[in-house]
Amino acid sequence: MAVVVLPLFAALLASCSKPEPKVEDVRPVRTMTVTAADVTATDEFAGDVRPRFESRLGFRVGGKIVARKVDVGAAVVRGQVLMQLDPQDLKLGQAQALASLRVAETNRDLAQTDYNRYKELLSKNFVSQEVLESKAASLKASQANVDAARAVYHEQSNQSGYARLVADSDGVVTGIDAEVGQVVAPGTPVVRIARTDEKEVVIGVPEGRVDELRKVEDVSVRLWADRNQAIPGKIREISPMADPATRTYTVKIMVPPNPAIHLGMTATVQFAAKSDAPQIHLPLTALVRNKGATGVWVVENNAVHLVPVQLGGPAGNDIVVANGLRSGQIVVTAGVNRLRDGQKVKILTADVSRRADTEALALGGGAAK
Repeated sequence: MAVVVLPLFAALLASCSKPEPKVEDVRPVRTMTVTAADVTATDEFAGDVRPRFESRLGFRVGGKIVARKVDVGAAVVRGQVLMQLDPQDLKLGQAQALASLRVAETNRDLAQTDYNRYKELLSKNFVSQEVLESKAASLKASQANVDAARAVYHEQSNQSGYARLVADSDGVVTGIDAEVGQVVAPGTPVVRIARTDEKEVVIGVPEGRVDELRKVEDVSVRLWADRNQAIPGKIREISPMADPATRTYTVKIMVPPNPAIHLGMTATVQFAAKSDAPQIHLPLTALVRNKGATGVWVVENNAVHLVPVQLGGPAGNDIVVANGLRSGQIVVTAGVNRLRDGQKVKILTADVSRRADTEALALGGGAAK
């Protein structure tokens, strides 16, 4: 009998005891107070340094190359000989033109003597005026032949000089397209010369950003060799057509003369533009995807509520919130994936003002971290 009573007594005691209180789940999060402000948005594109002017030089006459006097990378000055053609045929043509000139001059001198003699005979009435006029016409024709022969001789002399290819400006050799022994036609490019007085940075820009960059005036260039130095730049040219291979638009950025800038260097071009109106910016870590929509967790009374937002374009490492938030709201920036609507939260660190972040962004040219 006692064995039966003891289990019943234990069951009664268990039924009379109070249930343990349920502990509420409080999640730790990091937050920030958003504030609309004028923020400088930046875009960066990688490119390389190229010469603004690059000439493809060729001989003005055809012939066989017998000498090459420069190599790729060599610095040249205006008038320096780059290549030499075999001048034998050109010299023969010059000698032939000179001989023709001498014949024309001899005929002219004979016509001049003839004219002077008949002029004296006319004064003594030994010949008629018509004969003298005929001799005068012969003298003019002889002088015209001399002028024509002299022009041909000068042309052939120039042709002989064209056997030497010279640099038309100071620069550096960027390419050799022909070698000794090769026969080239007139105008065939054989040497490429890049001028070093003016350089530019060439980048490729996606088609969706081209119109925005046309309005940007604050452009800076940073070389990968020295990331700490910002070089002012200016947009010189935006291609009207996209590159068929990359589908990007070529943009050329002018840079001032700088001994630290060398051809072929890799550079980063940064475009900075202030917003037309105050904007709210958030880090990407604050965004939540829910049922195909984008939202953020807003803290009210130590609890979070999911607020849908509409996003604008990027601004450095942040994203612009076009609609859905107002200044002064507290938004969760870390720990967003473990929250549910109405959940209690505990802020880990002191709330960070968005205005301070945007001021740091504007001063530093990058996104606040």
